Amino acid sequence: MRRRRGQLVLVAAVVIAVALIPMVLAYLQLGYHADVRAGSDTVDPTADATGTLTRALHSVAASVPAEYDWSRRSDAIDTVRSDLAPRIETIERARIEAGTARSITYNRTRAQRWMNGDCPDGPGRAFGPCRATRGIVVQERDNRTQVLGIAVDIRVTSDRGRTTATVLVPTTAGQSVVTT
Repeated sequence: MRRRRGQLVLVAAVVIAVALIPMVLAYLQLGYHADVRAGSDTVDPTADATGTLTRALHSVAASVPAEYDWSRRSDAIDTVRSDLAPRIETIERARIEAGTARSITYNRTRAQRWMNGDCPDGPGRAFGPCRATRGIVVQERDNRTQVLGIAVDIRVTSDRGRTTATVLVPTTAGQSVVTT
């Protein structure tokens, strides 16, 4: 009887081991690890801030040409910065409770480089000069001030680390451009 009991225990152990093999293989194939967040490596931590900033800039810049002629471009820039300030503050505070801090600052140097390299001009264009002032690029069009876009640095700090990107946000149709 003892011998049968030993054989029964041995058979039960073999059955359990055979049943565990598919579970172990499935575990290894899925690459499961409790500390890893699904897809977190492919998500741009500045994307939602950039999208919100793009929409805010489009809204703020829409009325500038009607209100400011080219001689008042400095006032137009002051207005754009002033109107964007509460929206930038909202973006910066939006995820504080979730442990993510964001900081957005204008990048004057990158705005100047953007203006120098990408200001619309050339044959068939009736546009005047561009100016980059305090991170905002404007252009004279029919003696009116047209906001072309802004250059900002977005810093995101969370438990996953710190990300810094320089973003060019144009007012024309298209996407923002992340440069660093």
